[in-house]
Amino acid sequence: MQNLSEVLISEAIINSFMEKLKKHLENDVAIVGGGPSGLVAAYYLAREGFKVALFERKLSIGGGMWAGAMFFNEIVVQEMGREILEEFGISYKEYSPGYYVADAVEAVTTIASKAVKAGAAIFNGMTAEDVVLKRINGNYKVCGLVINWTTVDTNHLMVDPLVITSKFVIDATGHDATVVSTLQRKAGIRLDTETGCVVGEKPLWASVGEEDTVKNSREVFPGIYVSGMAANATCGSHRMGPVFGGMLMSGKKVAKEIAGKLRA
Repeated sequence: MQNLSEVLISEAIINSFMEKLKKHLENDVAIVGGGPSGLVAAYYLAREGFKVALFERKLSIGGGMWAGAMFFNEIVVQEMGREILEEFGISYKEYSPGYYVADAVEAVTTIASKAVKAGAAIFNGMTAEDVVLKRINGNYKVCGLVINWTTVDTNHLMVDPLVITSKFVIDATGHDATVVSTLQRKAGIRLDTETGCVVGEKPLWASVGEEDTVKNSREVFPGIYVSGMAANATCGSHRMGPVFGGMLMSGKKVAKEIAGKLRA
C-alpha cells in the first residue's frame, strides 16, 4: 500500500482550487444559482468558448430539479423542453402525449457534467452577497459579483468578501431572485419590469408559469439577466410546480442572447 502524504493531498486540493478561482476572477459570464436554468445556461455559453463561472450557495447543485417533487425524484418535462433532454442524452419516457418523465438524478448529473466538461467552472458553497455596479460611458452597468462562503453569510460573520468581474451576470437564484433584489434594494435603480421593481411571484398556474418562464428570461438591467423562477419572480408571473421544460429552455434562451452580445 502506498504511503500517502497527508500534506501532498491537502496541497493538491488547495493549489488546484486556487488556480481555478484565480482563473475565474475575470469572466465573460457569472451565473448565480446552480438549478436547471443556471446549469443549462452555463453549458451553452461554455460550449461557445466563453469563460463561465457558476456560484451555488448550497453544497448540492440542481436546485428544485434535484429532488423532483416532495422527494419523488422523477421530473416531468413537456414538449417545449424535450429537445433539451434529447440534446443532453437524458433518458426519458412518454407518460402521456406531451408529458415526458425523466429521472431527476440522471437529469441533474448529466447537465452538470456536460456544463463542466464544456468548460464552465462551478463553485458550490459560495454566496453572491452583492453585485459590482459601475458607471460606464455615463450609464450604470452590472460588472461582476461580490462573493463569500455561504457559511460566512448564514452565520453573519464579519469576514470581508472577494470580488469577481464579468461582462454579464445571470440571476438564476430561483423564487427569491436574490441578486436582482439586492441590486434594486442597494442601488435604487429601475428594472425593466412593469413596476420598475422586483414584482414578486404569483401562485401556481403551471401552463402560464411555464410559458412566462421563457418569455421573462431576459436582461432586466444593463449587464444582468434573469432566468428560471428568478425570471418569473422578477417580472411578476406564476410558479409552475414540478414541471421543468420552461426552466431548461430559459437557460438556453439567456445563453443565446448573451452569446450574441458577447460576439457583437
